[in-house]
Amino acid sequence: MPYSLVSAATLGFDLVRLPAGRSVAEVLLTGLGADARGLGALAAAHPGRGLAREERGARAVRSRRARELAATVPHLRGVSPGAAADDRAAVLVTQLEQGTIGDAPTLERLLRDDVLGPEHLARGFLLEDELAEAVDVLSDAAVGYWAAGVLPPLVRRELTGPFDGVSERGSVPVPEIGTDLGSAAGELAHLLEGIRSLDDAGRARWRAAVDQGRTDHRPWAAAMHEASWAAHVSGRLRALATAQLHAVQAFLDGGFDLHDGAAGAWNAVAGCVQGIAMADLVDDASLAVLRAPWVRATGAR
Repeated sequence: MPYSLVSAATLGFDLVRLPAGRSVAEVLLTGLGADARGLGALAAAHPGRGLAREERGARAVRSRRARELAATVPHLRGVSPGAAADDRAAVLVTQLEQGTIGDAPTLERLLRDDVLGPEHLARGFLLEDELAEAVDVLSDAAVGYWAAGVLPPLVRRELTGPFDGVSERGSVPVPEIGTDLGSAAGELAHLLEGIRSLDDAGRARWRAAVDQGRTDHRPWAAAMHEASWAAHVSGRLRALATAQLHAVQAFLDGGFDLHDGAAGAWNAVAGCVQGIAMADLVDDASLAVLRAPWVRATGAR
């Protein structure tokens, strides 16, 4: 399944179940928010700068082999049609714990074509070669962190090191929660701060809220689609994707684990983010469905 900014919640579903998914979110956030100076700093960190032709060729071979390894990250497969209904649910959760919906090539295409594509405001301020170098640094880092569970540490560090150096220097700050979402920004920040600071009891309340809402799966999916479409037609896709990537980090910082991500807690959080961000453009019934887990877990109004 190809990723897109429209389906940022689906991307988040994979990221919360990967060993270094939080860092993948950081790379994508950096790409979304980088200005010309930030992209220039990333380009300056390109490991191919100053290398002789033979050295660049050897590095290209290592990069290709690393991507071949990245393709071995387990991918989601279909549920056995012979299982009973209850068994199918259990099997699906197990599969979701073990495999992703997307893969490294689709992640890289998302970064190159959508995150850093023609709509990126800073593109026009860089020379073509400089832009290509910045894109390479971000793409390498995204793939390296995506596949952190299967790549040898030295290979992963070769891919992520240039980005890490720029990030540690603070040369490319990530965009804030709710950028371009107006009055929704404050409520989003409140939601994500609450998730980030959850304790055991708080996580238990969210899990219970997810269980209570399992029968609402179909209206939830329809409400998510409506909110995604609203973001598309209103020009807020990048802002909504930014919010969902911040939600990935808050979800993991709040102590939710791989099983929580597979069993519905991520979908609940992503729906709340979607609903709050697009509250002015979706109908009241859809908004109520999307915000319901937050209301059940915290009593929010």
